[in-house]
Amino acid sequence: MLVEMNVPLRAYNAFGIVARAHTLVRVGSEADLAAVLADPELAAAPKFVLGGGSNIVLTGDVRALVLKVEIMGQRVVEETERAWVVEAGAGENWHDFVAWTLAQGLPGLENLALIPGTVGASPVQNIGAYGVELQDRFESLDAVDLATGKPFTLSAAQCAFGYRDSVFKHAAAELSDFGLAGRALITRVRLRLPKPWKPVLGYLDLERKQAETGIAAPTARQIFDWICEIRRHKLPDPQVIGNAGSFFKNPTVTPEQCADIIGRDPRVVHYPMADGSIKLAAGWLIDACGWKGKSVGNAGVYEKQALVLVNRGGKDNPATGGEVMTLARAIQTSVYERFGIRLEPEPVVV
Repeated sequence: MLVEMNVPLRAYNAFGIVARAHTLVRVGSEADLAAVLADPELAAAPKFVLGGGSNIVLTGDVRALVLKVEIMGQRVVEETERAWVVEAGAGENWHDFVAWTLAQGLPGLENLALIPGTVGASPVQNIGAYGVELQDRFESLDAVDLATGKPFTLSAAQCAFGYRDSVFKHAAAELSDFGLAGRALITRVRLRLPKPWKPVLGYLDLERKQAETGIAAPTARQIFDWICEIRRHKLPDPQVIGNAGSFFKNPTVTPEQCADIIGRDPRVVHYPMADGSIKLAAGWLIDACGWKGKSVGNAGVYEKQALVLVNRGGKDNPATGGEVMTLARAIQTSVYERFGIRLEPEPVVV
């Protein structure tokens, strides 16, 4: 176990915000984590679990002990007549893992291609895109209780998945509660890829790709390639322009609320959900309020997609976390004043 002090975190957050970790430990195995929790001083310290840094906004130096998750490994755990079960270490890059499953001839994750971050972060956020959410493919995960050091395994039901939500995003009101925010470190994730494979194509961007290519029945690899093309066209590469991907959740409203908004602005982009609610496109709401391309300091709204906030300062004069959050709050106020909708940020503010 290597304990590092005063570690720059700029390379470890996708926004490229300048900040430092007072103390950082790289967790490359369960044994590394056990060593941390066996050390009286480290065990007693507040802890911050860091994966790929693609879904955080740092507003200052991190005083808590940073546990940088670097547990690797990919394997097929099981194959039955109905599914394949695959497993990856929490430190694996999510997109690389999706590409690996396809290279093994195991389709099912292609709609989740090019989502930034690590495998360990995927159930925390219940990542999703183009008609598929992680919960649709989830089997189980392994984690360690940071208070007791005890390992445990959770099923999908125990993860309490919701829209960009899980038990890992909620703090326990009492010790007996099951909220796991700040209490657990995920070490490995297992996913169930169903047989026979069926493509998920019910999104306009994918329908356009079918029309452009003339391919009515695409393979999983073709869907993977299409989604990579779509996302690269719409979203900035964090290596080029710092960002945390979609900054706000798409809000859901009742049919009555949606009808009221349509009455005032018929162009609003909306999607009926299976439970009867209506999902509104947060990017459209933000764009309608005139924010696309605007900036606060060195934090700005991406010109091609209003749902994405970016670091306009580059490496020489990067945006601060304060600038990002000032911009985010201004956007929230505008959307609420015009539509009566409260946008909820996706990234974790540290």
